[in-house]
Amino acid sequence: MVVSTPHSVDPTPVPPSVPKSVPESVAVVVAALAQHEYLADEGLATAIFLSLSLHRPLFLEGEAGVGKTEVAKVLSRWLGGRLIRLQCYEGIDSAQAVYEWDYARQLLHLRTAEATGEVAGSTSAALETELYDPRFLIRRPLLEALSPTEGPPPVLLIDEIDRADDEFEAFLLEALSDYSITIPELGTIKAAVPPMVVLTSNRTRDVHDALKRRCLYHWVEHPGFDREVEIVRLRAPGVGEGLARQVAAAVEAMRGYGLYKPPGVAESIDWALSLAALGRSTMDDATVQATLGTVLKYREDQDRVAQRGVHELVRAAVERGQA
Repeated sequence: MVVSTPHSVDPTPVPPSVPKSVPESVAVVVAALAQHEYLADEGLATAIFLSLSLHRPLFLEGEAGVGKTEVAKVLSRWLGGRLIRLQCYEGIDSAQAVYEWDYARQLLHLRTAEATGEVAGSTSAALETELYDPRFLIRRPLLEALSPTEGPPPVLLIDEIDRADDEFEAFLLEALSDYSITIPELGTIKAAVPPMVVLTSNRTRDVHDALKRRCLYHWVEHPGFDREVEIVRLRAPGVGEGLARQVAAAVEAMRGYGLYKPPGVAESIDWALSLAALGRSTMDDATVQATLGTVLKYREDQDRVAQRGVHELVRAAVERGQA
């Protein structure tokens, strides 16, 4: 980490060094992710490969439940860097995301200095310098990700950036452009080795172009039928092939119903595990009706499936599962 004082000028900024452990090809990325139980298609694997090769932040957008957040978790396990997660929400600001001063410790330090007589003869400037010491700095996820660390650089997950306010995006621009953060009392803190950055968005609102331009972009789709079967079998090894195919077929059909919250991959896995826990090796109307809450989390969506016909859904899923 390089710290420049508030009055110092760096006329020739030096780009951060790039880690040497860059995968050799997209195929290596696909294989590595699969080893950590994430089955990525070629498009996503290519985006990850380029993000690692060019050391650019990766912006993943798509519907909830398609596995965007899981990408950062898998990258952390694969690359060996610590996962640092910044969960965005409405009203988040720099105090929660970047840093804040520990005012309680600063006040305690000042009172201790007064009690011991250390304050006598000290100028106000000297006292201020002492109070705004890094030991009183509370590092939030963004600053923590830029701090020095042993071993591989961390993976910084900025999750659901679309939930944050427009103003918050401005706090990210400096960090993502040159991996630095300015603290008025200390100066500019710049990472010697930048983290791997993954941003996710469910597209509840459009993220500004200025932020997207600093990232490599990829839209994450729901997996196709065959890939979803593979994912369910991988993440729920106790589920049989036939049941996994039926679950994937039923979920694929429900995603075409125009639901308020279409089921994601996580719901597919939970549903398959639930059916297996009930001792089912194949779907039936009664069990599907009883377990809809595992895969559909809104009453309106369950009603819509009921209107379309649970029996028809099960029949079609069983037929496709046998194909």
